[in-house]
Amino acid sequence: MEKIAETQYAVHPLIAGRWSPRAFDGKSITDESFYALFEAASWAPSAMNEQPWRYIASRKENEAGFEKLLGCLLPGNAAWAKGAAALVLVYTKLTYTRNGNANVNAFYDAGSANQNLLLQAFSEGIYGHVMEGFDKNKAREVFEIGDDFAPVCMIALGYPGNAEQLEEPFRSRETAPRSRKPVTEFLQHA
Repeated sequence: MEKIAETQYAVHPLIAGRWSPRAFDGKSITDESFYALFEAASWAPSAMNEQPWRYIASRKENEAGFEKLLGCLLPGNAAWAKGAAALVLVYTKLTYTRNGNANVNAFYDAGSANQNLLLQAFSEGIYGHVMEGFDKNKAREVFEIGDDFAPVCMIALGYPGNAEQLEEPFRSRETAPRSRKPVTEFLQHA
């Protein structure tokens, strides 16, 4: 299912076409494609080139790892994310390695890495759905994430499936048109 953004100004097709489905078809992601996603993430910009982002990922065929990640999601997200080909936990280092000072850019940098990952995925026909709805404390405990790190989000990855396989309210959300605020609502001129 394609959902091309109707934009006021021309944007790159990777940006116009990328969206966040909940229905996945169950097809596996190859090794080459899977590792290319994280290679793309590694090339994101970051403050002082610290690259503070970290990923814990599992493809569905690794049932134990996939279930551990799935178990960190809140029930509403777990209900549909169980159909994804892979799940990813994103976390970030809160201090600079070089001097121990607080890295106030850590979340921003992780977001940049995630966007690279999502655009690389979309370029290969893989869709991603970023989720904030997960138990951060459980993720910390299950994956032994230290105090110098913070869970950021989780991402479901896979090839798009049929919206009819979803329960409501997810089915209608899947087929609803995409929308964004117009540029005039968030852009000011200096």
